[in-house]
Amino acid sequence: MARQNINDLLAFLVVARERSFTRAAAQLDVSQSALSHTIRALEERLGLRLLTRTTRSVAPTEAGERLLRTVAPKLEEIDAELSALTELRDKPAGTVRITAAEHSAATILWPALATLLPRYPDIKVEVNIDYGFTDIVAERFDAGVRLGEQVAKDMIAVRIGPDFRMAVVGTPAYFAVHPKPAKPQDLVAHNCINIRLPTYGGIYAWEFEKRGRALRVRVDGQLVFNNITLRMNAVLAGLGLAYLPEDQVQAHLADGRLIRVLADWCAPFSGYHLYYPSRRQLTPAFAVLVAALRYRG
Repeated sequence: MARQNINDLLAFLVVARERSFTRAAAQLDVSQSALSHTIRALEERLGLRLLTRTTRSVAPTEAGERLLRTVAPKLEEIDAELSALTELRDKPAGTVRITAAEHSAATILWPALATLLPRYPDIKVEVNIDYGFTDIVAERFDAGVRLGEQVAKDMIAVRIGPDFRMAVVGTPAYFAVHPKPAKPQDLVAHNCINIRLPTYGGIYAWEFEKRGRALRVRVDGQLVFNNITLRMNAVLAGLGLAYLPEDQVQAHLADGRLIRVLADWCAPFSGYHLYYPSRRQLTPAFAVLVAALRYRG
């Protein structure tokens, strides 16, 4: 009885999702009459009507919707675990899809992948650069990368990088004709290279903090970019001040091409974290990648 219940539940889930016996029967490779008999038998055993049928449509009843919400995730979890078992082999294999922003991809993901992938030739990794808060479940990503403070509480989060700071920088030529800002509010008088981030609803307000006092300053200027490379090119060309990750400008500060200001106002951000659904059963390939990325500092 239990085995038949599971098979019948799987049939119900397909019909409820497809809203059609015709499409569901084709997907399950059974006849429509056999599928209809399966659903009727399940309803009779439960003593509840699960689907409302008309000549033109099929829709779950209230009881059917409840069954769909509660049972579908559990069956999907079972299916995922069975899939993971079939992937077990001497060498982890398969594709891992990750969504991340440019900075974390360049400074955290890439160095790890450059070391890992030659050792595991059967693992493939797809990295999608995206500055939005991508729904990794809906978009079928295995994981995403965000700052620790941005990870949803229902996700498993693995720290993969240290805390880091941002830096406000400009060229010596720029500061030769513009006074250095003494406080964040002074930036409104400067030509600043703006950042467009969808996660902040458009133009990003530069973030500062000192002695527990937090400030967000909306700056203005001639240029707006949504990536680090172009902001770096613009600031090195003397076209304004830029707000960039500290590690990206250190070499230019050391050789004098850039000058840093407001350093005492740039507090650390929480480091990058790899996050993925808490119910996820790790495939061998994904487990290897997580182990390689895990921050041990």
